[in-house]
Amino acid sequence: MGEPIKVLLVDDHQVVRRGLRTFLEVQDDIEVVGEAADGAEGVARAEELRPDVVLLDVKMPGMDGIDALRRLRELSNPARVLIVTSFTEQRTVVPALRAGAAGYVYKDVDPDALAGAIRSVHAGHVLLQPEVADALLAREEAGGGQGRGGSLTEREREVLGLIADGRSNREIARALVLSEKTVKTHVSNILMKLDLADRTQAALWAVRHGVAG
Repeated sequence: MGEPIKVLLVDDHQVVRRGLRTFLEVQDDIEVVGEAADGAEGVARAEELRPDVVLLDVKMPGMDGIDALRRLRELSNPARVLIVTSFTEQRTVVPALRAGAAGYVYKDVDPDALAGAIRSVHAGHVLLQPEVADALLAREEAGGGQGRGGSLTEREREVLGLIADGRSNREIARALVLSEKTVKTHVSNILMKLDLADRTQAALWAVRHGVAG
């Protein structure tokens, strides 16, 4: 077994942090390396501890989870962020994903499913609970995205399928024997043609329209 996945807990409720820590500490491949009670402290702790995955609440006093997530991205922090919250509205889900969240689950998630979610986002995948994915797909279809896939080239569809598999540009380049620069161009073209904001939306589009492998 390799190094455990280092996890930082960011939630303003101490009882929630304690519950998460209690469960996660019995997982052989997951190590809780720290806690924070608000977004600003979470950003500081993430910079200090360099966790692999941050479990981040959305609604917190001071700097909330979405602002904290944006700040981590601005600092080029490599941690993957899994939103763990009780808020289900699109007005909360969509900004979190656009800010760079790798996944979004609810606080009533089954403990074993949460551990699986941590492992999944750490491996590079986009992870959403079914109702979250459904809400985003409904939003995308309402914007007229249903029929745009025909404008993609065969190579762009290959790249899109690998994005849906959670592959990085480097991994896509290796799989398709392309340069990373070429892959970046393909990704930009895919987002432009499908009128999508980011890779998360592209992955969801691919799954919904049968492009994912």
